[in-house]
Amino acid sequence: MDYNYGNDAIDDNMAPGVSGNVDEVYCDYHIELDDTIPPPLTSKQPGDWTPYHKFLYKKVQMSAGDIDKLMHLWGLGLVRHGDAPPFADHWDLYSTIDATPIGDVAWQSFSMKYGADADPASDLTPWMDTTYTTWFHDPHTIIHNMLGNPNFKNEIDYAPYCEWKGQGESTTCQWHNVMSGDWAWDQADEIAKDPAMHGSTFVPVILGSDKTTVSVAMGQNDYYPLYALIGNVHNNVHHAHHNAVAVISFWPFQKVSTKKHSDDPHFRKFKKQLFHSSLLWILSSLKPAMSVPEVVQFGDRHFRRVVYSLGPYIADYPEQLVLGCVVQNWCAKQVIHLCFAYPDNLDSGEGGLRSREVVDTLCDEVDSRVLWEEWGVISDVVPFTNDFPHADIHQLLAPDILHQVIKGAFKDHLVAWVEKYLEKEHGKTCAKAILDDIDHRIAAAPPFAGLHQFLQGHGFSQWTSNDSKALMKVYLPAIEGHVPQDIIQCFQAFLEFCYIVRQDIIAEDTLLQLSDCLGHFHHY
Repeated sequence: MDYNYGNDAIDDNMAPGVSGNVDEVYCDYHIELDDTIPPPLTSKQPGDWTPYHKFLYKKVQMSAGDIDKLMHLWGLGLVRHGDAPPFADHWDLYSTIDATPIGDVAWQSFSMKYGADADPASDLTPWMDTTYTTWFHDPHTIIHNMLGNPNFKNEIDYAPYCEWKGQGESTTCQWHNVMSGDWAWDQADEIAKDPAMHGSTFVPVILGSDKTTVSVAMGQNDYYPLYALIGNVHNNVHHAHHNAVAVISFWPFQKVSTKKHSDDPHFRKFKKQLFHSSLLWILSSLKPAMSVPEVVQFGDRHFRRVVYSLGPYIADYPEQLVLGCVVQNWCAKQVIHLCFAYPDNLDSGEGGLRSREVVDTLCDEVDSRVLWEEWGVISDVVPFTNDFPHADIHQLLAPDILHQVIKGAFKDHLVAWVEKYLEKEHGKTCAKAILDDIDHRIAAAPPFAGLHQFLQGHGFSQWTSNDSKALMKVYLPAIEGHVPQDIIQCFQAFLEFCYIVRQDIIAEDTLLQLSDCLGHFHHY
């Protein structure tokens, strides 16, 4: 990895480019994909109606015939100077108006259907005869709008960078926004192997999806909203500005009418193939500019050469399995010495690195049944990322903090663990009395900024993300005295981990703190 140190002298005891202030933060930008600033573009004035003519378009509002006549007379006066009127005729004016990018991106749709030959001796099951329609916004246009948004012009990174703080031996690396991450730098290294990409602005497209069940008046359908954002925009903008994150698709999966069909292996395979085929279709408009840079106007009114790349895909564990084509209970992500470890022994440290190259080799050399049982690989479904350059789904999968940590580990694991412990230790009747006391303590939490009052305790049936986050703040003191200190220590380590991992800036010492919390959590 190369770093751009600039022209500053490098002292043996001082990091490059540092003035000597131990609190100073400085960045080294990627050399090949560092943004080359184009010449400034003159901004339009508020009264500038170019390319429309204010007299025609706003004031007089001429008829089509009068516009044609005016353009003809105007042209006669300009021809002697080798010039031409702004529009050839009214059709030229109208076409220019219609081509103006304004408003929301239009919805498009495509439909898919089961295409394999069915057994003529058997009846078609409902899912085989159903047409599945997906609605989507063109992500290419959506991302153009994000890049061109003037509200983002001061909150955007044009190149990957490494961010440092301090000087000398106290110098530490820290990670703030997506473009400061190791993945962005490594991806830029990979893209920069092609000299034609040098000087381009790297735009990682981050995706996320979460299955949502819609039952009211919708026939118990499962919908997958697909979200997109770009890694160049800073994190604080993603949190505060709705135009920095966009829903680009909804694709539905109707539930089959019988358990027999829902457990059909052909149907399960078809759902996975439909999922990946839909993603491939939706994102196809981005693919050309992943190999050949395109010119895009940014919010600062400059034009830049842009190269896209698929970025992290944020998903909970069930969706990670579908995206990675991995068997249930196996690890789907690219985690060193973990991904190919057996599900019942994930902490063994055995196994290898799951990657596109390794999986492709296994699929070519190993029987599909062995792949399923010994490697946790579903070989008859191909990840959508295999059709895009520099994309490895096992590397791109990112954890969903909400579903895997806050709602998953806290609500589904730890809170349920306490209830099971109380029931096993004291019996069902006494356990219910203790849980009632815990609810009374939770309800008695004093009104205070940032604290939510659960007047009915924590026994609500439908947990929202805000419910889980709010309950985390008051649950630990509520169970004090009812459970052993080891459980208290386990909760303390977990909560500490949650609060640290949600910090805006993650530094090297932050990673050490997280590792320490994780060690204490597993210990207790």
